[in-house]
Amino acid sequence: MPTKTENYKGKKGFNVLNTEHFGIQRKIVANMTTQSWNEAPHCSYVYEPDITDFMKEYEKLRNSSDHPLKISINTLMLRIVVEGIKKAPQINGHLKYQKRLVRGKFKTFSDINISMPMILPGGEMMTINLHNFEDKSLNEMAEYIENVREKIKNTNLTQAMFDVSLDNTMQALKHFKIMTTVCRLVGAKLGKHRVVTLKGKAKKEYKKIPNDIKLTKSDIEQGTITVSNLGPLYRGSSIGKPVLLNIIPPQVFAIAIGSIIEKPGVYTDEKGEKQIGIRKYMPLCLSFDHRALDFGDVVPFLTRLDGIFEKPEQINNW
Repeated sequence: MPTKTENYKGKKGFNVLNTEHFGIQRKIVANMTTQSWNEAPHCSYVYEPDITDFMKEYEKLRNSSDHPLKISINTLMLRIVVEGIKKAPQINGHLKYQKRLVRGKFKTFSDINISMPMILPGGEMMTINLHNFEDKSLNEMAEYIENVREKIKNTNLTQAMFDVSLDNTMQALKHFKIMTTVCRLVGAKLGKHRVVTLKGKAKKEYKKIPNDIKLTKSDIEQGTITVSNLGPLYRGSSIGKPVLLNIIPPQVFAIAIGSIIEKPGVYTDEKGEKQIGIRKYMPLCLSFDHRALDFGDVVPFLTRLDGIFEKPEQINNW
């Protein structure tokens, strides 16, 4: 959206540096996160495993791979998350809850469709739905993610996000949420806050691009669980770690992966003796919707990850 710079003083005497109306990306984020905090009772747990030996095994895997796409730590962590989900299927579900009637319906899925925020060429972020990761190998995951990056290059992101947003608005109308529908349409298409989408010849030309080489509704719609890798956003950070993450309804679980941290830790050496040394840790924040899940539902996920980090050689079979 166009940016309008203002050089006057506001009502409280502040010098206004810039005024910018929300574009479609920020509209979607604002709507989803508002819904998240209004609806979902968040409970979070910070899991911080020692990954020193795991990283050594990862470097061996990365250097020995003859696949044209080198396996990134992000792809490997997605594979680890999938392993955990398989042991804790309750976290891979959608909740429908009626507050006034105190009624709830919870569906779990065998498909593991990961909603993963990705950084776009312009610096913006978009959440992509990575479909059917439950049966994919590491190489297949890497190929899938690379294919998504190629699709982004052929996609008008404003148009793609607007199409998904419009579809969600029409779904609200089907559920007789008339005021919600009207307000969203007004907010999207009228006044300074309108979303500028393709029109005329430009729209026709865009429609001609085959769906298999650009992002479509299925690539952007809601997944079954969210995994957000925050590490690449602040590389080299050894100070902070994520402690809370939005759960996006109807999902009930969200995972934030932080940057690798080096700090003193207790470990067992080759002789079986405990030592103190500089170790590598990877903080993960696990947020879950307490309406649908208790901490006991998360424990099998943690146990599976413990097993992977304790015996990391198993990643060579993935």
